[in-house]
Amino acid sequence: MTKQNRIAAYINSLDQGHGEFCDIIAREARAAHVPIIRRETALLLQTMVAARRPMRILEVGTAVGYSSLLMVQVMPEGAHITTIENYKPRIEKAREHFAQAEAEKVITLLEGDAGEVLEVLSGTFDFIFMDAAKGQYIHWLPQILRLLEKNGVLFSDNVLQDGDIVESRFAVERRNRTIHGRMREYLYTLTHTEELLTSIIPIGDGVCLSVRR
Repeated sequence: MTKQNRIAAYINSLDQGHGEFCDIIAREARAAHVPIIRRETALLLQTMVAARRPMRILEVGTAVGYSSLLMVQVMPEGAHITTIENYKPRIEKAREHFAQAEAEKVITLLEGDAGEVLEVLSGTFDFIFMDAAKGQYIHWLPQILRLLEKNGVLFSDNVLQDGDIVESRFAVERRNRTIHGRMREYLYTLTHTEELLTSIIPIGDGVCLSVRR
């Protein structure tokens, strides 16, 4: 076991869980290989939402609704989550979970391709959680920045690609090179855009936190 894996295991050993229902969702999702937020990243997401206290949250990539329900647990009263998902079986499971958690009034699930949905969204959001197709982050960024209000937080997950991000293009498997290049471009853009203050955190599979100045 590498030192990084030992650190993750230690962090996870301190995890007290997120309530019986969310913990069941997490176990079932991981058993079915559904991509949900990693354990050591989940608490960071909740901590950021609790600290920022956003009233309008946008999530790109619902999956089965796990991360939405994590945010519901800590967001302020009166807050609302808009979440986007394109994969029908996961949409159905997410809606089922939202109903079971009695969270339907505070979560709006929009079905469709994220790029197309983002283009027609209006207003702004004070917290945006990016956790969908990693190769599309850079293409969605113009719309994300349009929707992110001043002092808003952009939380981008899975940006280190299990460590591949630090490798040269030719050290990465051919099938992963396009995503590798696009993620590098995404991280470069976030860290070199004057209107953003960005930090890359090596927790889980990598989190990029950006605040709009």
